[in-house]
Amino acid sequence: MNTAAEPLVIENFPPLQRSLRIAVVTETYPPEVNGVALTVDRLVRGLQARNHDLQLVRPRQARLERAGAEEGLEQVLMRGLPIPRYPHLRMGMPAKKSLIGLWTLRRPDLVHVATEGPLGWSALQAARKLKLPISTDFRTNFHAYSRHYGMAWLEKPIAAYLRKFHNLAHCTMVPTPGLQAELGSMGFERLLVVARGVDTQRFMPARRNAALRAEWGVAPDDLVVLSVGRLAAEKNLHLLAQAHAAMRAVNPRCRLVVVGDGPEREAFQQACPDAILAGSRSGTDLADHYASADVFLFPSLTETYGNVTPEAMASGLAVLAFDYAAAAELIRHGQNGVLAPMGDAEAFVRRAADLAGNPPWVQTLRAGARDTTLALDWSQIVGQVEGVWLRLLRSHAEGGSGARAGALCWTQSAP
Repeated sequence: MNTAAEPLVIENFPPLQRSLRIAVVTETYPPEVNGVALTVDRLVRGLQARNHDLQLVRPRQARLERAGAEEGLEQVLMRGLPIPRYPHLRMGMPAKKSLIGLWTLRRPDLVHVATEGPLGWSALQAARKLKLPISTDFRTNFHAYSRHYGMAWLEKPIAAYLRKFHNLAHCTMVPTPGLQAELGSMGFERLLVVARGVDTQRFMPARRNAALRAEWGVAPDDLVVLSVGRLAAEKNLHLLAQAHAAMRAVNPRCRLVVVGDGPEREAFQQACPDAILAGSRSGTDLADHYASADVFLFPSLTETYGNVTPEAMASGLAVLAFDYAAAAELIRHGQNGVLAPMGDAEAFVRRAADLAGNPPWVQTLRAGARDTTLALDWSQIVGQVEGVWLRLLRSHAEGGSGARAGALCWTQSAP
């Protein structure tokens, strides 16, 4: 018998994937608290962990802020201005010339634009000038917001701008097939579905905090209803107040806790005086607030995804939401959460009351919700984004450097 070892065939080993040099452009980033900022941060940290070389271009958040330095991440701070009605947030100023100079000196493999403001527009123009591959994210339904601020006439012009913005890129990532179909019907091109993740090690039922519930003035068996998000017109806050009133009519011990801040804070407090307004929360403090509640109400109708939905589910809450965005993707009605038909406010209120009157059902939903989110690990999501970019780079190299290079090479969803 021949006991000699088989020869080592080098070709059997796949070549190591080289790290990418990626410029990420965003007009919001932590410590700012919003879904876009937190999602971009998760993406950046995940890419660092996969040994990619990141350049983060964002507005300076304070006049004397200095760019932090860390391995694998260069931060470039640009000029910014406060956003009307949200002075704690800033939008970037036009910076095309500066970005052309920056990327000529140190050319990235790819530019990813996460937001559609003046800085994002400048990044698109600079990348096109330098013939760089470009990807974008569609993260916020700005065109839908106009209806909630008495400016419905702006909806079509804003949608036209967003369509022009994203169609200048080689691909646009969206979080759900539903949003992909909606935007496709509006003329958006090269849309790829890339899911969102959730940190199941931070958002978990084990963070339930008896001391925090005692601060809220609730007994161990009392039903705590939670809402997390901006206190702003587009969040459908009047329906939140109606749903909570219906729940209290069934269960007088029901208590509403609202995490978040915004221009509608005072108006909501007047409409719902018995609600506990906990203000903005982040990190483990936010996780404690989630896990210390029982039911999560999400009445918004303007989300592209709604990161709070998987966060609440990972925390073991019974979620009630409209049947779209993240809720449509994650919730199986009556098994791991509750769905109301899109825009049906009466159904939303009825189902909130049903939850208040059926504690055993709430417990069943809470267990199912946590189980659903265990597959939504952020490392898998970052891997999907990485796969999109590698395909984009290959397509761009094969199709030339034009703005629409490789457009025919894309399928309807990410790998």
